[in-house]
Amino acid sequence: MTSRNIVISGGGTGIGLATARAFAADGDRVLLLGRRAEVLEKAGVPGALTHAADLSEPEQVRGVARFVAAELGTVDVLVHGAGGAGYREPSFESEDPLDRVAHNWTVNFRQNVLTAALLTEALKDRLAEPGGRVLFISSIAAYRGSGTGAYAAAKAGLHPYAHDLARELGPRGITVNVVAPGYIEDTEFFGDTMDEARRARLIADTVTGRAGIPGDVAATLHWLASPGAGHVTSQVIQVNGGAERGN
Repeated sequence: MTSRNIVISGGGTGIGLATARAFAADGDRVLLLGRRAEVLEKAGVPGALTHAADLSEPEQVRGVARFVAAELGTVDVLVHGAGGAGYREPSFESEDPLDRVAHNWTVNFRQNVLTAALLTEALKDRLAEPGGRVLFISSIAAYRGSGTGAYAAAKAGLHPYAHDLARELGPRGITVNVVAPGYIEDTEFFGDTMDEARRARLIADTVTGRAGIPGDVAATLHWLASPGAGHVTSQVIQVNGGAERGN
């Protein structure tokens, strides 16, 4: 297969990094996006380009678009791996519960929805046609909640956006899909919030009896970007070991 141009947000760690390595192994040219330049530079993906930006800021996304135009031109595959539940954000102190709610929901919306929407809209006209792919990473939380609701609601918000995009981009021969992982180890997602009891509960929810790894999700994303998945679009593919079967 001819080498393709792959853009991956959140590409420096976890699922994004595993996905970058999967495409690089094919000889594809990969661009890693993320907020931390030092993390991107240490990712060690062969031949990868890196560009640090906060994708929730329109002006910085414009900078990404200019970089893509100069370095890649066409985008064959756009993977949205940026996101999180705010565990790694600076602590927010307020005695007013409504202030805390507003902060938490805003952080989750910006990290998970706004980043994906801004980057997609900025690069939409550069997607290869036919054959372009847009891939969003959602979460099992979109089906079963996340404790506070903010992260779950943000991830669930990606689903209708993806469905609308699939209808819009389908006539150009571009597919749009969502992958919703369950519990995945070896990522920065949980920060220092994971304990052994919680880990055991999450694994017990599966029918495979194990935690997921970034490679499980990367392999699914890689397949959705393949010619074999050319007639798969507007779908939410769950990768959770059977922990959730919601549609």
